[in-house]
Amino acid sequence: MVMTTGGVAASEHPLASQAGASILARGGNAVDAAIAVNAVMTVVAPMMNGIGGDLFAIVFDAGTSTLHGINGSGYAPAGLSIDVLRQAGVTTMPQTGIHAVTVPGAVAAWSRLSELLGRLPLGDVLSPAIQIADEGFPVPEITALEWSSAEKLLRADAEATRIYLPRGRPPVAGEVFRNPDLAATYRALAFQGRDVFYRGDISRRMLACSRQNGGTLKAADLESYDAEFVVPLSTTYRGWTIYELPPNGQGIAALMMLNLLEQSPIGSYGHNSTEALHALIEAKKLAYADMAKHVCDPAFHGIPVSTLISKEYAARRAREIDPARAHLEVPAGDLPAKGDTTYLSVVDRDGNIASLIQSNFANFGSGLVPQGAGFVLQNRGGLFSLDPSHVNALEPRKRPLHTIIPGFLEKDEVRIGFGIMGGWNQAQAHAQFVSNVVDHGMNIQAALEAPRVTKLTFSGCDVIAESRVPALSRAGLEEKGHEIEFAGAFSSLVGGGQAVMRDFDAGVSYGASDPRKDGAAIPEPFLP
Repeated sequence: MVMTTGGVAASEHPLASQAGASILARGGNAVDAAIAVNAVMTVVAPMMNGIGGDLFAIVFDAGTSTLHGINGSGYAPAGLSIDVLRQAGVTTMPQTGIHAVTVPGAVAAWSRLSELLGRLPLGDVLSPAIQIADEGFPVPEITALEWSSAEKLLRADAEATRIYLPRGRPPVAGEVFRNPDLAATYRALAFQGRDVFYRGDISRRMLACSRQNGGTLKAADLESYDAEFVVPLSTTYRGWTIYELPPNGQGIAALMMLNLLEQSPIGSYGHNSTEALHALIEAKKLAYADMAKHVCDPAFHGIPVSTLISKEYAARRAREIDPARAHLEVPAGDLPAKGDTTYLSVVDRDGNIASLIQSNFANFGSGLVPQGAGFVLQNRGGLFSLDPSHVNALEPRKRPLHTIIPGFLEKDEVRIGFGIMGGWNQAQAHAQFVSNVVDHGMNIQAALEAPRVTKLTFSGCDVIAESRVPALSRAGLEEKGHEIEFAGAFSSLVGGGQAVMRDFDAGVSYGASDPRKDGAAIPEPFLP
C-alpha cells in the first residue's frame, strides 16, 4: 500500500493519479482531485471512459461525517421507443450506433460535485487534462491492446477514424497520442461551464452527430438533463457498514451478496477454498437473479429495495443454496455481459474521500464521435430490453439498468473508498473485496490483488477463475458441478480496481492499485 499523512489518488493510469495528487497539493480536496483524475483518464483511456458517458460517485465529507451519492446516468431520448425501433426493423436492442446512445451524464455530475463539494474552480481542475490532451502521452501496453480490439468499430465512423486512428491504425504501445479536439472541448468547459455541453456549442455538435446518423436526440433532451444527488444504500457485514448507490445501478446486488454470505462461516473456510468460492458463486446467482428481475429506473417502476437488502430476505434466500451442488438455472434476464469502465478513488489530507466510476459502457461506446469534439458517445442504451413487459424496457426519457458502481465501507475510525471495473463482474467483485478485508484480514492492496472468480452470465454453472485460484479449490468446485473456465493469473475478465483508506485515529491515508491495470496510487507531493 501507499501510505502518507497527506492525500492519495489512485487510478488505472499513473498520469491521471499524478494529476489528482497535484490538485491535492494545490489546495484542492478529494472531489477536485477526483474530477481531475477522471478528466485525464478520458484523455489517456478513451476506450474506457469519456465525457460522452455516465458517472456515479460516493463522496465522504469528513467535516460532517456525511456520505453523498451522485447519479450521473443519462436517459434515452424522448423520441426513442420500442415502437420506433421496431418500425425501423430493429428486433434487438442495438449495442453500437446512434440508437444505443443515451444522454451523457458525466459533465453534469462533475458540475454538481464541483459546485457543492469542491474547492477549486473547474478550470483549474481540468488544466492537467488539457495539457496532456494537447501535448500527448505515450500509450501504455494494456490500453494499446484494448484500443486495437476496437479498430473495426472506429473505422465505421469517419470522425472516430480521424481522432482515434490518427496514422490509419490504432496507436501501439509507447506511441504518443494527442487529442487537441478534446483539449478544446475542455477549455470550453473550463470557461463556459456545463451549459456549453448541454446548451451550447458542444451540444450542437452532439445533435448534428445524431441527425447525421438517423438518431432521435433533440436539444430538449440535453437541456432538460441534470445529474442528481441520491442517498447511498447500506448493509452491515460482520461489524462493517458497506455502502452502494441505489438503482438504477447494480450496487444493490453487492449488498444482497454480502447479506447472503453473512449466513455462512466464509471466514473460517479459508480464502478461495472450495467451500468459500461455492458460497460466493451461489450467492451471486441469487443476488443477480433478483437484480435482473427488479432493478431499473426507479422513476418508472417501484423497486422493493428495503426487502431486497433486508437480513430477513437474505436468510430465506440463503436456504436455497445447496452446499453440495451448483445451481444450474436461476431466473435471469438476457443482458449483455461485458463493459469498459474506469474507476478511481481519492482521499485528501482531511480524510475526505471520493469513490468515482465513469464509463462509455463498451469499448469506445457507440463508436460515434461528434465532429470536432474529441470524445465518443456512450452506448449505455444497449442495456435496455425491447420486451415491453420487462421493468428495464426501453422508454422515452428512461435510464437503463447500469453496471458501473462505486463502493464505500467503514468501521470505527476507518473509511475505505473502493471500486472494481468490468460490466456485470462489478457487484460480485465488490463482495469479494469486502470479504477479503473483513473475513480474511487483508489490507486494501492485498484485497485487490487476491485471485478472483467471476460469473458474467445469469444462468448455468459456468464460472471464470484466475489461474492463481488453488488447483484443489478449482477441482472441488468442479465436483460440485461448476464448470470452470480458466483465465490468466491477473485477468481483465475479473476486473481491475483501486482503493483508498483513511485511518482517522492515526491520521494516515492509504492507497492501492490493481496490477490488472496500468495504474498507480500516487501520494500528494509535499511542496516547500
